Amino acid sequence: MKKEQRKQISFKGQRIFIGIDVHLKSWSVTIASEHTVLKRFTQPPSPEALYSFLTREYPDAEYKSVYEAGFCGFWIHERLMELGIDNIVVNPADVPTTTGEKLRKTDAIDSGKLARSLRAGELKGIYVPDKVSLEIRSLIRLRDSITKDQTRQKNRIKSHLRYLGIEIPQEYCERGRCWNKSFVAWLRSVESTCEYGRQTLDQLICQYEDLRKRRLEMIRLLRNLSRTERFAEPLKWLMSVPGIGQLTGMAFISEIDDISRFKNADQLASYIGMIPMCHSSGEHDGTGDLTLRAHSKLRCVLVEAAWVAIRQDATMTQAYTEYCRRMKPSKAIIKIARRLVNRIYFVMKHKKEYVNNVA
Repeated sequence: MKKEQRKQISFKGQRIFIGIDVHLKSWSVTIASEHTVLKRFTQPPSPEALYSFLTREYPDAEYKSVYEAGFCGFWIHERLMELGIDNIVVNPADVPTTTGEKLRKTDAIDSGKLARSLRAGELKGIYVPDKVSLEIRSLIRLRDSITKDQTRQKNRIKSHLRYLGIEIPQEYCERGRCWNKSFVAWLRSVESTCEYGRQTLDQLICQYEDLRKRRLEMIRLLRNLSRTERFAEPLKWLMSVPGIGQLTGMAFISEIDDISRFKNADQLASYIGMIPMCHSSGEHDGTGDLTLRAHSKLRCVLVEAAWVAIRQDATMTQAYTEYCRRMKPSKAIIKIARRLVNRIYFVMKHKKEYVNNVA
């Protein structure tokens, strides 16, 4: 009896590892088996194109992929998972890199080391929030971006006044008086040598007022968001911690998302960047400044909250005073911020309000 020749190749039971170096207009992809590199190529930035290639060249295999977190967010991860590819997203700083790869960096080398590290089990995926959390986070971050733009516009107006030799009246230099309606009216009354100087200042004022209007609208949107079921209870717990206001609390909720992903307060502090760098060797045990690896936004608002906390909570005030006896105030406030991390973790983990003035 003549045997029929099988044309279909099956990779069932085998694992295929895919390292993806993601860029805006193209992806550099390295595909490896458990023993060797199978293929390197460049493709359009499309999960569907990658899935089509894998199912055609390596049918029935178990696909595992990885790419570095960056500008593209997490939509690629979600789409790959929907297509049946077991994907993880990693922090670029966590990818093992040899000296040669540092000295000779290309897209192909980057995707290759991702595939190699994934095959070796050296990579751990970061936490990926759901779509709703990501969109809420983007709204809160937009408010911060508009606030920064408004500050830059204020500085442009002041710089323009200095450039023309126009002094701001002393009454508007006092805290709380600058940038009120009276000050803006004064700006509109400033005389210029010719019409072009006046037009320049008018355009700067219009840009400032537009940013101010947008910022007020963002605050209204965030206030409405704070009353939703997603934020109402967690905000009540967080705002019981001294120094934590509504906007700061919403920033923490949106950025942390799920407190249960942290086993303890030390892990939360590490995520925020409130731990020191350590350089120890032999008998030398060296502890340095705060780690460079941090969530810059949360660390910034946490330090700002610490300055408020030492005025609101007697326990914090006492601790800050003790720290200042043996270190600079700028370092003492970091210690207070670290204590705030413990309180934030406690109220979010146990879902209960913080009690002031308790050690």
